[in-house]
Amino acid sequence: MKTLRRLLLFVLVLGVLGVGTLAGTSWYYGGDDGMGCARCHEIRPMVDAWAASSHRGVKCKDCHGSSFSADLRMHAKNLSRVWLHSRGETPEQIRIRHQDVSPLVERCSACHRQERADWESGPHGTPYAALFINPEHNANQQLMDDCLRCHAMHFEGGIRDLVTPLDRKGPWTFVNEADAGLPAVPCLACHSVHRKGEPLPPRSDRGLVAGPAQEIARPSLALYDRRAREHVGLDGLPMPAMRDGERPVKASPDRRQALCYQCHAPRAGNQVFSGDDRTPTGVHEGLSCLACHEKHGQSTRASCAGCHPRLSNCGIDVETMDTTFKSPDSRHDVHRVGCADCHPKGVPKRKTPVSALRAVGG
Repeated sequence: MKTLRRLLLFVLVLGVLGVGTLAGTSWYYGGDDGMGCARCHEIRPMVDAWAASSHRGVKCKDCHGSSFSADLRMHAKNLSRVWLHSRGETPEQIRIRHQDVSPLVERCSACHRQERADWESGPHGTPYAALFINPEHNANQQLMDDCLRCHAMHFEGGIRDLVTPLDRKGPWTFVNEADAGLPAVPCLACHSVHRKGEPLPPRSDRGLVAGPAQEIARPSLALYDRRAREHVGLDGLPMPAMRDGERPVKASPDRRQALCYQCHAPRAGNQVFSGDDRTPTGVHEGLSCLACHEKHGQSTRASCAGCHPRLSNCGIDVETMDTTFKSPDSRHDVHRVGCADCHPKGVPKRKTPVSALRAVGG
């Protein structure tokens, strides 16, 4: 009996010491105010970047957890980092791992509730399972490493480390089933929270965005480069000079489009509508992608109302016209439609007098 009590006491003491060690090392490495993070020289660059970023008013613990977080995996990871640090085996640069992305995205919604809801409702919130285990797609197109460039940016391995078998017969499964629910294009694909910039003005109580003018200048906008495993800001992303045949296509000056073009890219030659390009021509030439597509959910519902019928000659509800906006089966793609497509005998005169348009800001 005494032996059993001693054994239980030993296990209890060992457990307390273990939990204490986990919490203590997590506090040493993580801290709650950013200074704990800076105790280790390899984390100092990230702390310095955060201190100059637009998120500097957000504490480290709000995104990364703290020594009091009920996340044993996080504490174990911090313990392993301290062990590597003590042995001098830390990497030259600490980078985010793909399994850490989803927990961070969850914490984004604490401040960005509306953006999170929009993102989840759109194609960028699609989970891996819907993309990589899609029988119709996989039977017609071979899964390749290049798929990961946009649809699994943070995944460290190649396509063979994600899906098996790599053929067009299937059935296809994940090498690690835990990857099935990961988002294809998470927040961190287009946002770098440590990027230098000034904080945006406070939000409303509902967590809505501050406004379109401030959104254009949002300092965190940057693309995660899978090859370099780091973010590239808008000023470092190329904008293709698009052409329609031999004719140069007018481009929008909106630099946010540089993010879109990295995945929705044309083939060599920069011809509109080649590859995954959807650069508008026709009556919509020169418009930004974001003039019609909601930035997080990519929805285009009600986007026409921002310009029509006030700015159109027709003076009618353009959402009822025969275009792909109304029906995907229409032969008039809304990205390329011109007036003559629907008015082969000539464009009718404007129904609304110009003076009336000016009265309402036209």
